[in-house]
Amino acid sequence: MNPSTASTVEFSAFVALDWADQKHAWALQAPGQGRVQHGELENTPEAIEVWASELEQRFGGRPIAVALEQPRGAVVAVLSKYSHLVLFPVHPSTLAHYRQSFYPSGAKSDPSDADLLLELLVQHRDRLRPLKPDTVETRLLQFLVEERRRLVDDRTRCSNRLTAWLKQVFPQVLKWFDDVTCPLVGDLLQRWPSLTELQRAKPDTLRRFFKEHNCRDQERIEERLRLLPQAVPATHDPALLQAGSLALRSFVQVIAQLREGIARYEERIEEVAQSHPDFPLMDSFPGAGPALAPRLIAALGTDRSRFQSAQELQCYTGIAPVLEASGKQRWVHSRWACPKFVRQTIHEWALHSIGSCDWARAYYQAQRACGKSHHTAVRALGFKWLRVLYRCWQDRTPYREQIYLQALGRRACRSAAAGPAPHPAHPPTPEAAAPPSPAQPPAVSAVQLRWESCAGFFKLGVVSS
Repeated sequence: MNPSTASTVEFSAFVALDWADQKHAWALQAPGQGRVQHGELENTPEAIEVWASELEQRFGGRPIAVALEQPRGAVVAVLSKYSHLVLFPVHPSTLAHYRQSFYPSGAKSDPSDADLLLELLVQHRDRLRPLKPDTVETRLLQFLVEERRRLVDDRTRCSNRLTAWLKQVFPQVLKWFDDVTCPLVGDLLQRWPSLTELQRAKPDTLRRFFKEHNCRDQERIEERLRLLPQAVPATHDPALLQAGSLALRSFVQVIAQLREGIARYEERIEEVAQSHPDFPLMDSFPGAGPALAPRLIAALGTDRSRFQSAQELQCYTGIAPVLEASGKQRWVHSRWACPKFVRQTIHEWALHSIGSCDWARAYYQAQRACGKSHHTAVRALGFKWLRVLYRCWQDRTPYREQIYLQALGRRACRSAAAGPAPHPAHPPTPEAAAPPSPAQPPAVSAVQLRWESCAGFFKLGVVSS
């Protein structure tokens, strides 16, 4: 259900729910009635079950629009199981700015927020998008890839704290080993959490330890054994050494648990992604691979009516910049209000595509030659990739490099035949990477292309003979 469809649905009632940890404040208004009813609802599945059943009986099971300030979470999970409730998530910033318009003093309460949510739902429902759950496989993949990323971030935080303690009590480990999160370092610190204890170990014991952990570089093993007797403790402070020993053992235990959890998530992600109908499509893109293809599936979903154009997808992912203009001032900046994990997915995918796609590498290098920073150039490349991804996603057609380059050649030839055009606000990027329709002209062969600067952007042009 898109916003235009939702605005034409005849709802039997409009409900706004200002959720909280213990109790939810709600406001209800029936169509054509000015009277608004208020109440509170306990945040328990049993209380919500009774409340939802009463609404179903009261309004004969007809659709009821419910606005709430939460796109995902416990309340949405509970309310989603009721077929007669149509959920309209409202962005917290939207409600905050709407509240500021009528209450500039900053006054706020749960009942007043429920009234404002109800007003947004009744008066501006055409601007809200109803929640439309995707398929079970897609939502499972979304939860898996997002939670895996959180575990990776947790491992990074623990690694940083482990590194900070190593710098204080055992800095030699950072020089002897490249990755402090690997099982080798973890088991070594569990057994010998200080330099003094490690120096007491016999060389044969250490050689056996390294071989048991699949360390086959004999030269590097001997180098470590040679440097070990020469190492000097970083500190002799007993308080710091005792606290550091406990901290090192604790962090390596946490990292080991996170490593196992990440491995289980990756195994499950691969299993679910391989069986998803869109996996062959996403896996066909350069740079996607087994890590990013599932994240691309989770980012776009399976509902082809979700985005009406490639521009909507670019704005939703946060890759498209935002233009602010007032009078003679113009300011272009990155998009702040967007799903950060989705934006990170597109950014990482564009970065990885540079190493496996010639035209992507050429475009990135052209952006860098123009003075753009690394991340700005990667975002610009992601902007172009999203147009290609959108077309392939809509047509359910895997990406094929040769067809895409032929489309670029046809577009460049048409631009050259039409003569110089006014400087565009944005570079012309191809709409399609899918096979051309029969109505399109045949593919142009033996066309040499190059990137040309145009109004601060880059476009493809034909090299004149």
